[in-house]
Amino acid sequence: MERAVVRCVPSEPKLSLSFALADGSHKNMQRDQSEPLGRALSRIATNALKGHAKVAAAKKSRKNRAHSSGGAACAATGSEPAATCEPVVKLYYREEAVAEDVLNVDAWQDGAVLQIGDVKYKVERNPPAFTELQLPRYIMAGFPVCPKLGLEFGDPASSVFRWYKEVKPGAAEPGDSGLASSSHSLQSSAWIETGVDERVYTPCNADIGLRLKLHCTPGNGQRFGPSRELESVCPVEAGPGTCTFDHRHLYTKKVTEDSFIRTVSYNILADTYAQTEFSRTVLYPYCAPYALELDYRQNLIQKELTGYNADLICLQEVDRAVFSDSLVPALEAFGLEGVFRIKQHEGLATFYRKSKFRLLSQHDISFQEALKSDPLHKELLEKLALNPLAQEKVLQRSSVLQISVLQSTTDSSKKICVANTHLYWHPKGGYIRLIQMAAALVHIRHVSCDLYPGIPVIFCGDFNSTPSTGMYHFVINGSVPEDHEDWASNGEEERCGMSLTHCFKLKSACGEPAYTNYVGGFHGCLDYIFIDLNALEVEQTFQDIQITKCKDLTPAYRYQDDWIQSPPSGIATFIYEFVPSGKGFTASFKENCEYQRLMDIHTAYTYRLMDIHTAYTYGLMDIHTAYTYGLMDIHTVYTYGLMDIHTAYTYGLMDIHTASTSNFANICVQVLCGCLNFSWAVLCHGQNSWVMWKHLPFEKLLEYY
Repeated sequence: MERAVVRCVPSEPKLSLSFALADGSHKNMQRDQSEPLGRALSRIATNALKGHAKVAAAKKSRKNRAHSSGGAACAATGSEPAATCEPVVKLYYREEAVAEDVLNVDAWQDGAVLQIGDVKYKVERNPPAFTELQLPRYIMAGFPVCPKLGLEFGDPASSVFRWYKEVKPGAAEPGDSGLASSSHSLQSSAWIETGVDERVYTPCNADIGLRLKLHCTPGNGQRFGPSRELESVCPVEAGPGTCTFDHRHLYTKKVTEDSFIRTVSYNILADTYAQTEFSRTVLYPYCAPYALELDYRQNLIQKELTGYNADLICLQEVDRAVFSDSLVPALEAFGLEGVFRIKQHEGLATFYRKSKFRLLSQHDISFQEALKSDPLHKELLEKLALNPLAQEKVLQRSSVLQISVLQSTTDSSKKICVANTHLYWHPKGGYIRLIQMAAALVHIRHVSCDLYPGIPVIFCGDFNSTPSTGMYHFVINGSVPEDHEDWASNGEEERCGMSLTHCFKLKSACGEPAYTNYVGGFHGCLDYIFIDLNALEVEQTFQDIQITKCKDLTPAYRYQDDWIQSPPSGIATFIYEFVPSGKGFTASFKENCEYQRLMDIHTAYTYRLMDIHTAYTYGLMDIHTAYTYGLMDIHTVYTYGLMDIHTAYTYGLMDIHTASTSNFANICVQVLCGCLNFSWAVLCHGQNSWVMWKHLPFEKLLEYY
């Protein structure tokens, strides 16, 4: 039986009806839900009649061509076909015809049967269906391909995906690939199965130069909808090889347990800034042009972010199209859901793991609008108004604050406030960043104290402020004096000194690393994840090793970030793991310093942040401690005189000459190894038999007596 698909949603005035006619044409109809069924059936009959007429006309045309080629003798044989009658069209439900005065919304039920002439169609009402299906334009070997999906009445987890790759011209067929059994006309001569039946496919080097095909069937756990397939526009390109984040991924292979929250903050560089002349000639002059292209960079962004298996991801400089067409498909495939806040040309995005959190509410603001109209900021605006020039500059800025309140999926009493921002960028805008941060903390306090009393705060972002600035001082210390130098960061004309305080006890989760931004002419720490010390402590951090050859900047094609386009072997991405507990989210502090190199190795060992094996490797442990922990091989132990002679002899570390020249304890060893006669040892070395008796095994003494 053929299939007739009906889409009927209560919130929409029309329903859609899709089916294939006998002539092979596909019909898509839009009818009012409140329309009587009879009208819809009449329209279907008209469409079917037109289809039959086209078929008849095509047959007549072919017949005339045949007669023309066969000569006049063949002309006018037989009669013209009789005029086609309008086919009978009926709708049946449970084997009974549905009355024509029944409204469409009630008539087209799942399981009904539509009959057009002699052809019957099974009606499927609101089956799972793809509303959108798209592959990335640029695909690289070693990087995951995440199709963009729009799915209605279904879910990706219940859908079926099957990946194929192109057969190289002239390549031998590897046997039956199973394509013939597909419900679609996959050409077995052109495509072979990859063996991957998952939503995400990662091409290998063998796929370079080949196009990919995705065949997918939407499902909802109970039934499947119509299958669709699509091919990649371009073939798979070669990837850059090993990237810096590949090493960090070794530490984040698995999703954290329910009691942990792994958090990532990342400025991914908006395309609108990457393509400027200033970016190409000043910030990233050593970066190949293709590595600044968005299609290329998106592959790096997707692979890096998905490889962290994070629970929370806060991103800055996110293009709207990048969010919807790249980040959402990629991160959704790995279990994360996201929200977006536009600024002007770009904005902020926060993603959270669906298995751990649900989005409870959003409280985003524009600093500009909040200062102008929100009573929460009335006092701050009054202070700012004392300097009209400074006020004008502050209110011109378009920076925004994104706040998401998340609720635990396993314990509804546990909630967390996740804030994300990108403060004003200009080096002389210190006082503007102070005002923006003051407004941000007032708004966060309103959410975390007034709306949801007592919930902990995680505040991520690109703050464009080094640890020596007033903004950082304000956040960490809880206040900033009115005479701080940053109030005059753009000269005395714009000085707007004011004393600011806030009620939070905040800490930078990673401390103050040497840099999170490294571009031509500048490197420093500008990005942070601030945590509420009343409820949060760091369990573990991951960062890259420090740059050791600053003048030897690594080509950008292996990196991704608003500074990494170009540089180095550092990374502005922070990853933190927090442990939830009774009063919110708390944990003990532990750092993987062997990996991240955030501090010099001597300090690391002093604070016991380095495991003993690493400490011994770096020579930070005295030999007695090393021996105690069993970190020294036996040769080194013996060399340093840390091994008693009996053990040394047992391991064969003492030669006969050493044994012969040793003291009385070694004499026993000499006797045991046959270097000295027992009597000779007693007589010549001045040892009495009692001493020898104490130090030699009883069986050995019996031999001598």
